[in-house]
Amino acid sequence: MSRSQLPFDLPPRSAMGGSDFVEAPSNAAALALVLAWPDWPDHGRTLAIHGPSGCGKTHLGHIFQERAAAAGRVVLYLEAPPAPPDLPARPVVILDEPRLDEVDFFHLLNRLRGEGGDLLLLSREAPARWPVHLPDLASRLKAIPAVEVAPPDDALLGAVLAKHFADRQIAVAPEVIDYLLRQMERSFAAAAELAARLDRAALAEGRAITVPLARRVLGGSC
Repeated sequence: MSRSQLPFDLPPRSAMGGSDFVEAPSNAAALALVLAWPDWPDHGRTLAIHGPSGCGKTHLGHIFQERAAAAGRVVLYLEAPPAPPDLPARPVVILDEPRLDEVDFFHLLNRLRGEGGDLLLLSREAPARWPVHLPDLASRLKAIPAVEVAPPDDALLGAVLAKHFADRQIAVAPEVIDYLLRQMERSFAAAAELAARLDRAALAEGRAITVPLARRVLGGSC
């Protein structure tokens, strides 16, 4: 039975392996940073990747996690770091967003520097622009090397659209991708949202995703 015959709006299973990452000029520097680990420059072994929602930061985090696991290192996914005494020895930490206690985070950076741990920061804004109030933490954040994932060009945005459809087990013709690229908002987040909208519409109507369906869903514009 084909995907379009199933009347279930199942959540997509995102492919997050290294071979699934779509490399382009806008994200090449960030990918190179991840692949260079553990041979990072000596800046307290803390580096940052920043960019808009949906730009691939989480995917890069998974690639980093795979490399760390293969090297026998500990990886924690955190929304806010634990108190420094609760950290495992020599951790590799991925911090998803800067929702944190400033004093605890400052102590975390000090402990990682002292014990040789590695910290990859993934956030929308570069750490130097985080709105922190603790002067010592602000100074430390400004010194962290940061790589930006830039907005996508047509080739990358088309590949990201195709990946979102593939994650949903949907085959979409190239002319549909070309039409969407001409009409949609130029962002990764919009690509994810548009793929979800088209998937729901196709499921509701029991049909494939075509240019006429896309035109109707978009209302003729983004």
